[in-house]
Amino acid sequence: MSKELFEQLQNIDTEQRNPATLNIDRENTRTILAMMNNEDLRVAVAVRDELPYIEQAVEILIDAFKKGGRLIYVGAGTSGRLGVLDASECPPTFGTDPEMIQGLIAGGYAALVRAQEGVEDLAEKGAADLMEKKVGTNDVVCGIAASRRTPYVIGAIEQARKVGARTLYVTCTQRQNMNIQVDVAICPFTGPEVVMGSTRLKAGTATKLVLNMLTTASMIRLGKVYENMMVDLQMTSKKLEERSKRILIHVFPELSYEEAQELLEKADGHVKSAIVMQICGCEPQEARQRLSKGDGFIYRAIENHV
Repeated sequence: MSKELFEQLQNIDTEQRNPATLNIDRENTRTILAMMNNEDLRVAVAVRDELPYIEQAVEILIDAFKKGGRLIYVGAGTSGRLGVLDASECPPTFGTDPEMIQGLIAGGYAALVRAQEGVEDLAEKGAADLMEKKVGTNDVVCGIAASRRTPYVIGAIEQARKVGARTLYVTCTQRQNMNIQVDVAICPFTGPEVVMGSTRLKAGTATKLVLNMLTTASMIRLGKVYENMMVDLQMTSKKLEERSKRILIHVFPELSYEEAQELLEKADGHVKSAIVMQICGCEPQEARQRLSKGDGFIYRAIENHV
């Protein structure tokens, strides 16, 4: 098995040497940073080239969320941490239920803060962890593996397909090398890393950009953004409380700070309801009814009053 893995690594895009940084160990700090920055410039272009596939993935997610389904990210190491990070940021940003978007990482919670070597090599563990989530046909499982080959992730994806869940895969290898059966593969090819095999660099950045797009675009399409403001945020901190008031004042410049606070309190802290209440001159219950009829979109809830 060790020899087989050795041979696999020889042919994996993210495991190649970068000809632009062969002498990086002899360079001064400024030159090292310039080399890194030059390579980072390739990342956004690589992601841009995958927009058609990211679009397909977002449409799958929107459909799943409307049916009450979940998005389950699955990864190991850096990839796993990025999935958990994206999932954990959705509830405070978009007011989603924590169950709606989740992240599985090989090795569990301990692997978030300290590398757990070897756990990524167990395909059966990936399948078992996914089974614990009781994944079904309404759910979407997104594998994340910069190198494509992570057994833990592949095991989870295979289990997802067995139960009829839809599957996505984010990898930083070339599309022609993607040989894992999924509904949509997203393959931003970022090339060899500045330091060979260190996929927390360009590959990690590309992965973060893709995950940002998947959830943010989905949430926008579900009505959780008004114009370009997050209006379904949860006021779980002082910063978010003040941001909520700022949003109201952006929408209604005539409001004073105190009036924005009063409106927010009347709306039970729900920014979307507060906006509809102010525009339509209605009470919280009617505002929520309007939002429900408008599928959560403010512009639909207020269209007869503008």
